[in-house]
Amino acid sequence: MSTVASLAQAGHDRAAAAVARVREAAEGVFEALREVRDAAVACALPAGGTRRPVAADLAALRPLLWARLRGGALSAHMPAHLPALIAGIGFIAAPGLLADAPWYLEWWQENPSGDPVQLLRDMDPASSAFYDCTHWDWYAGPSSGAERTICGPYVDYLCTDEYSLTLSVPVLAGGTFAGVAAADVFVRRFEAAVLPALRAIPGPAFLVNDEGRVVASNTATWVTGSVYRGGRGGEEHAVRRVGDLPLSLVTAASA
Repeated sequence: MSTVASLAQAGHDRAAAAVARVREAAEGVFEALREVRDAAVACALPAGGTRRPVAADLAALRPLLWARLRGGALSAHMPAHLPALIAGIGFIAAPGLLADAPWYLEWWQENPSGDPVQLLRDMDPASSAFYDCTHWDWYAGPSSGAERTICGPYVDYLCTDEYSLTLSVPVLAGGTFAGVAAADVFVRRFEAAVLPALRAIPGPAFLVNDEGRVVASNTATWVTGSVYRGGRGGEEHAVRRVGDLPLSLVTAASA
């Protein structure tokens, strides 16, 4: 094999390794969300679905949510790096799901100094401070039928003031949309998980979500948060889908 061909194969192999690393990191979070989703379905159908759920029913989610934030592994197949990624996690009920709280979220955040803390927001539609989450992409995606959504990066002014990603999945109870299971991941943590693999790729390499927003990058040309709409100045890129996730790896065409 020629030197050029060897270099091209090495670049291809490193890009494939990066795709695998990104997929592992994201799938770990989505696996946690699938567990939250399944538990939320049980909460949304109390007493076998013979009565409407109430806010108190969602308290049954807390041991699972706390375990995720504390780093507890309830499933043997969960990646070891997962506890370092999730900073907040919970279930956001669809408006009208609960009999006693038309708008409600069971959301918990990590607390470096102690136990996880619950996020409390004004859920009264008549209030000037009402927190309507339904217009956010991480909620709108699942509510419109997307199986998995990755929203961001964005500055999470409502929760942590951190540059964040939000990953989410729909929750269906009895075939009806019941809400969203979601998790916040700080961008700096996600970058720490995937950047070594991106930096191993010769030339520029960066991740984009389905909206073209750059999620992580090994080059200052395409910084995190910028929008990719194709190469600049004649640049040619190769785009590799990260499994069936709403993410793609963009590299130089030769990689």
